[in-house]
Amino acid sequence: MISRRIIRIKVLQVLYAHYTSPEKSINGTEKELFFSIQKTFDLYHYLLQLVVEIADHANSIIELRKKKHFPTAEDLNPNTRFVNNQVIFQIRHNKALLKQLEQSKLSWSNEPELVKKLYTELINADFYAEYMTKPERNYQDDKKVLELLMAEIILQSEDLSSILEEESIYWNDDLDFVVSMIIKTIKKFKDYSNENSALMPMFKDEEDSDFVKNLFRKCVLNHDDLGKVVEQHTENWDVERIAFIDKLIMEMAIAEFLHFTSIPTKVTLNEYIELSKYYSTQKSRNFINGILDKALKALKKDNLVLKAGRGLIGEESSEG
Repeated sequence: MISRRIIRIKVLQVLYAHYTSPEKSINGTEKELFFSIQKTFDLYHYLLQLVVEIADHANSIIELRKKKHFPTAEDLNPNTRFVNNQVIFQIRHNKALLKQLEQSKLSWSNEPELVKKLYTELINADFYAEYMTKPERNYQDDKKVLELLMAEIILQSEDLSSILEEESIYWNDDLDFVVSMIIKTIKKFKDYSNENSALMPMFKDEEDSDFVKNLFRKCVLNHDDLGKVVEQHTENWDVERIAFIDKLIMEMAIAEFLHFTSIPTKVTLNEYIELSKYYSTQKSRNFINGILDKALKALKKDNLVLKAGRGLIGEESSEG
């Protein structure tokens, strides 16, 4: 599922594009935001299918070796443990995956060299050799080898990263997150389920879906007021010299302080400091941390930060 951190990143990206491209409308940018999130969800299914493509390539090599003029005993009696991996079987026949791939029109058919290279890297990996030579293998072994394939081969592939960047600008920052989604999915698979093994939904629940729209709208509709709060707490700084991306990060955090009663302020602070690690310099991260801390204290003093329910978690301790 699309985590709230990824939602925040997507909102930050479209806000930056919105303000640096004056001709963009709010409605148009909001549509682009949801399209960007849909593309992340597409990538989740696309990379699941890549595992099947690698297994198909492995099987094609087995079949070719059987047809050699002088096949060896190993050629005629190959180790089929990987191509018969139970989890790959579940992925291959998963109805939700097949439906999503058909809708998105995504296919690896034009990338045979990538599939071949990933397979070569896989068979040279120590974890693969261990998997293929174990006296016996079970369902947990089948899951583990795929988790390692995702984490150590697919995630680390520069060729894959380049291909994804060429295919969609929306995938530039998604690979780490999507691989982690797939590993979580594999961990949840059960050995008694087949074509209906559960895949992750796009959002955890309707609340997360609403969070996308509400965060974007609160930020864009209150842009001027949020900017003034930032300016109030950067009195000793030349505001014009503060990186625009840093301003947007601070405005988004302040919007959450003010308009999202169910999100604890500590969570908001931590999330936007994490975002600054990806989009700001080390100096900027410290600056953002300091400004947000000052802004939050001032907003609380003026009774403008109103939290309820889950939003109250940690508030008493942060006051002390």
